[in-house]
Amino acid sequence: MDVTFNIMNFTKPDSLFNYGMKVSIYSEKMAESGSGWFKGGERISYYGNGIRKDINYYSKQYYTCSFTYKFLHDDDTVFFAYCVPYTYSDLMQDIFEIESDPARKAICSRRTLSKTLAGIDCDMLTITEKGGFEEMKAKKAVVISARVHPGETVGSWMMRGVLNFLTDPVNEEAKLLRKHFVFKVIPMLNPDGVINGNYRCSLAGCDLNRRWKVPNKNLHPTIYQTKKLIRDLHQEREVLMYCDLHGHSRKQNVFIYGCNNKNNPAQTRVFPLILSKLSRIFEFNSCRFGV
Repeated sequence: MDVTFNIMNFTKPDSLFNYGMKVSIYSEKMAESGSGWFKGGERISYYGNGIRKDINYYSKQYYTCSFTYKFLHDDDTVFFAYCVPYTYSDLMQDIFEIESDPARKAICSRRTLSKTLAGIDCDMLTITEKGGFEEMKAKKAVVISARVHPGETVGSWMMRGVLNFLTDPVNEEAKLLRKHFVFKVIPMLNPDGVINGNYRCSLAGCDLNRRWKVPNKNLHPTIYQTKKLIRDLHQEREVLMYCDLHGHSRKQNVFIYGCNNKNNPAQTRVFPLILSKLSRIFEFNSCRFGV
């Protein structure tokens, strides 16, 4: 049986659904034979539907995502998602696996950076090779975070790869990085939003990625504590890079939205330029440096 779904309250004027992206689908019947999440759906489109946000004719309109799915099994339960989900429980399982491996646990420690509004732990992992006092003191820091926007699950899948790589006890590149750097990793900046199924905001309805300039300790605790961490860490050993992992609803490829140092424009462009030379999926021309 073919069923067409129309989701009518999107707000962005364009979407990757118009450029080949498909819907993420999970069928319980198909999962019985080993299938997990997959991309599917037919006749996918995304368009302005003419419904205004208020009675003012000149107000912004809503947009509809439309797709058709053919149900193949009787008595099936099927889930649809914008991106393949990565839950707070998935993160806890990934961290548990790291901590259950003695070799990985020796180079990775965990502490609670902050409690969220709902009382959930926002965890931070410290990843580095252990050494003597002078050796540890000489190391510079790199801070990596993800999932400030709960709906951008691709940020967590990238973070999963980051954690698996950095905690690999035998990979020579990972060992070299841990020898020279201390990595502070915050895998999920907005666990409240993830747990409650928000797309962009926190439990208080705030877009936490718009609160970096003046975060409130009580209303935006994870942002406040992350900013404090970076400031204190920079005084202690210098933070060479902070990278926050996101997803984008309208652009393909991998790219960076970076800061701009007007006195030294090359400063924030060198790393992404090198990355574009080393990785065919990183697109330097898609980067922006206007923050």
